[in-house]
Amino acid sequence: MRRNIKSTTGKSIISLFLAVLMMAFLLSTGALAQQPASETDSWQFGVTIYGWFPDISGETSFTQPGGTNDFKIDIGDILDNLEFTLMGTFDARKGRWGILTDLIYMDVGNSQTGTREATIGGIGLPVNASANVDLDLKSWIWTLTGYYRTLDQPGMTLDVVAGARHLDIEQRVNWVVTGNVGSIPVPDRTGAAEVSLTIWDALIGIRGRFAFGAQNSWFVPYYLDVGTGDSDFTWQGIAGLGYAFRWCEVVAIWRYLYYDLPSGKAIDDMNFSGPAIGVTFRW
Repeated sequence: MRRNIKSTTGKSIISLFLAVLMMAFLLSTGALAQQPASETDSWQFGVTIYGWFPDISGETSFTQPGGTNDFKIDIGDILDNLEFTLMGTFDARKGRWGILTDLIYMDVGNSQTGTREATIGGIGLPVNASANVDLDLKSWIWTLTGYYRTLDQPGMTLDVVAGARHLDIEQRVNWVVTGNVGSIPVPDRTGAAEVSLTIWDALIGIRGRFAFGAQNSWFVPYYLDVGTGDSDFTWQGIAGLGYAFRWCEVVAIWRYLYYDLPSGKAIDDMNFSGPAIGVTFRW
């Protein structure tokens, strides 16, 4: 039943995205007819350095070497400490065509004492038992797309993007089950294990901005993509508020990234959601 619900949700998001894409196309068609045919031949570049501080949710099943059962935990109940992060975006455009790449590296980890939000072999912990858990997660998220600028007005831009996203995740866990452990086998009451996952997905999307205020200095950036490949379904949405200075842009956004992973994978569905603050330099 859970898979059917997620499948319906994915189809709804795709339908919404296609409707937005069609609306954007119709809007840009009229705008393009009003724009001059000539386009600048000079390259334009942008580099963004930003910090993203997401909550991470999802489930992972760990099988310890020689163990008989999986230890399953919702990582959202454990992780809340960001140990190291590296994030940046590079954008290059000539005329209406451009390339965009975004790279994220995150290292997060935490310890949880006395949690009952875990299962062993698909069975929850006994009433009088709990687990002490140490969890560490490292992830690389790399997006590479090409884009075509369908709309380029002083107060509005719209790009259609297509490309791929790469997700590489490694999780390590140590656990000890304490209390009245009941029928939990002795080898499963304590353990250490790790899982990893590497996937590629093709994606399509749109991005752009709406500018307003004096000299269009204020702007609302937006980005939306959907994709599939090694994952059953993935999508990402970004929206926020920015201000353009003469030499740079400062932006604050909310970013959401979701993965619906295939059945049988050690890592179940995951999502990253939270605020980000960045500075963009253009030349």
